[in-house]
Amino acid sequence: MQVILLERVEKLGFIGDVVDVKLGFARNFLLPKKKALRATEQNLEYFRTKKSEIEANNLKLKKDAEKAAAKMADVSIILTRQASDSGFLFGSVRPSDVVEALAEQGFKVAKGQVRIASPIKAIGTYQVAIVLHPEVAVNVSVRVMTAQEQTVAVEEEVIEEPAAQA
Repeated sequence: MQVILLERVEKLGFIGDVVDVKLGFARNFLLPKKKALRATEQNLEYFRTKKSEIEANNLKLKKDAEKAAAKMADVSIILTRQASDSGFLFGSVRPSDVVEALAEQGFKVAKGQVRIASPIKAIGTYQVAIVLHPEVAVNVSVRVMTAQEQTVAVEEEVIEEPAAQA
């Protein structure tokens, strides 16, 4: 099935591209989310008349995303999880966990915007991509630790603060 893209779609194309996609992908994702139109003569004419408006709207959304990315550039979050003695988590860190932690810091992102490259199943520090716009992404540092490690880290901070003030 041929569609006209109304916005940039990762690994598919840019605004205005006419691309071939599988019927299910178009019917279940691109068309309902208003990311594309069927490539008919009527829709091609509609796109030509609205192209400048669509591109201007996309540019505005991209600028807003860049501003948000600048605010999120140095963000790091700490997630407390239960883990075995060898450091493996009982479960894994999911995108919804990252969304909740970012919301606590005042950042609003959707679960679909969080891209975890490989499953987080062990204690450590990881980089997680937050895709704010198809052309704008920012990496957030996610530190996964146990409750015991977090207690030790907080105690070390308390001990270091008075010494720094003196």
